Amino acid sequence: MLSLSRCARGAVPLALAMALAVGANAQQVPPPCPQLLSQASRCPVGPLTLANAVDLAQRQGLSAEASRDALVEARARNAAFNARLLPRVALSSQAANYNHAFVPVPQADGSTAFRSQSQNQSSMGLVISQPLPWLGSTLSVGSYLSRLDATVPIANGQTTSRTYHSTPFLISLTQDLLKPRTVLWDSRAQDLRANLAERQYVESREDLAINTASAFFDYYAATVALRNATSNVAVNDTLYTLNKGRFEVGKIGENDLLQSELQLLRARASLDGAKLERDRSESALRRLINVQGTDTLVVVPPQDVPTIDVDPDLAVSQALRNSSVSEQALLDSVVARRGVTEARLLNGFGATISAGYGVNQTSPLFGLAYAAPLPQQSLLVQVDMPIFQWGGGRADVQAARAEQARVSSSSRARREQTAEDARYAALQLTQSQRMLLIAAKADTVAQKRFEVAKNRYVIGKIGVSDLYIAQNEKDQALESYVQALRSFWANYYRLRRVTLYDFMDKTELR
Repeated sequence: MLSLSRCARGAVPLALAMALAVGANAQQVPPPCPQLLSQASRCPVGPLTLANAVDLAQRQGLSAEASRDALVEARARNAAFNARLLPRVALSSQAANYNHAFVPVPQADGSTAFRSQSQNQSSMGLVISQPLPWLGSTLSVGSYLSRLDATVPIANGQTTSRTYHSTPFLISLTQDLLKPRTVLWDSRAQDLRANLAERQYVESREDLAINTASAFFDYYAATVALRNATSNVAVNDTLYTLNKGRFEVGKIGENDLLQSELQLLRARASLDGAKLERDRSESALRRLINVQGTDTLVVVPPQDVPTIDVDPDLAVSQALRNSSVSEQALLDSVVARRGVTEARLLNGFGATISAGYGVNQTSPLFGLAYAAPLPQQSLLVQVDMPIFQWGGGRADVQAARAEQARVSSSSRARREQTAEDARYAALQLTQSQRMLLIAAKADTVAQKRFEVAKNRYVIGKIGVSDLYIAQNEKDQALESYVQALRSFWANYYRLRRVTLYDFMDKTELR
């Protein structure tokens, strides 16, 4: 029998197993312990349903925390990338650049004399830059100021000069021609990575739901097996005592008595194994839902199994629409196309044009350095054209196109696999609903048959072999029902995982 709950008064039997345990009295299940359904509970024991277990695992489980942290990281990286696409304001300065050395100084007669000179240059600039992804260029606006202090020795000593150079504003544009637009490719890939992280988070929650449902029914099956093993020990002990009395009066032979004793020993061995399996499965369930405690957990299986009408075609369409496989395929395609573009452009003619326009002025006085500034223009054209690469450029392009073809084939295979998984997940859920109804009916029939066989054996109408056959069939029917119940909910959560769609509420999972 199950241990008593400290959160409730009286025994809390498992649903459906109430009628299967010999001598078990049905009692009302107490309300859930409120502490168990809160954060990281240490409530001793409370009835735990499958929905509660999944909710706890997704809300406070260690795996759920790791998934949330991964999503937060992905969102932060996406926010950082998008922030870098906005105008950037930067202040740069050079506090000191001191240099003392002999420098060449032109003389009046045309000769050059080397004189000792000390220089210190300080500068400061404020720049606003904006990347233009679609053009592959960068536009910047800046304001700069520098000061040069120079000390030069002369015949009677040394002379010191100070010069200010100001650039009140300078507009610059750097444009690449026939080169990969790196920022644009990065932006496309980042958008897909952000969407991929969101879908992978939902999938991780559904993976956790599958694992929790599996652990829940592992523990439920172990608990039912323990209850059934306890009942079998009690029944076989009673029968062994009855058979000893019959043997003493000569109503049965020694073979029947030995068979009864062997069945009792087997029942006791099964009870010990069931206790160990119950403890192991309970520990695994506690770890998933992150609930600590020393008392035995009490689980309540789903009382009402919903009838879910699943259209395989709808399951396929939802899987291809919502699964991360589709988003991963798009990301892989973008990366592959970028590789082809870069291999083609980086091995051919390319140029960079930098142009700037602004005003500047220089003066030994700070105030005059901004007076009547004069125009400033700059233009730089840089050309890069490989002449001969020994076929390296063609090989790079060929490798990139082969990678693009591989990515296309792999993505198509993954999409077809996803569609197949969704279709058969829908069909398996429909089939498991039918199998569950059959298993429930077989369990009821097997239990009634065992009760009849036990009563007939007590009054001497059947032999001990027929009784134990009925008992074994009763145990097998109970195990089959538990497995059918587990299979239904496992298939239900698997369908949710594959499609990211709730067929009960007819909504997409987010």
